[in-house]
Amino acid sequence: MTIELVEVEPGRWRVKRETPRPARSDLPLPYVISDIMPETEQVDGKFYTSKRAFRAVGRALGLTEVGNEKFKPKTRASADKAQKTARRTAIKVAIEKHRDG
Repeated sequence: MTIELVEVEPGRWRVKRETPRPARSDLPLPYVISDIMPETEQVDGKFYTSKRAFRAVGRALGLTEVGNEKFKPKTRASADKAQKTARRTAIKVAIEKHRDG
């Protein structure tokens, strides 16, 4: 049995080993999310193991799944013209009161 050495850098050696290639197929590796889930009870009292069926029942009953809801965009109160006018008036009155003492 002969041991073959490989020079890693000047003055440093290590034993040459065959590194096996990881087991891979020629197919691409897609990211797949499974539809299977542990048995979970829905509001209707039935147990579901399919995410699709679970969500369909929830939507049919008018429920919102947390994390999937889409809220309407909020408008800032400062964007309202009446609010801007009221704020400016309040600031103007406060400044006048401060000047008058």
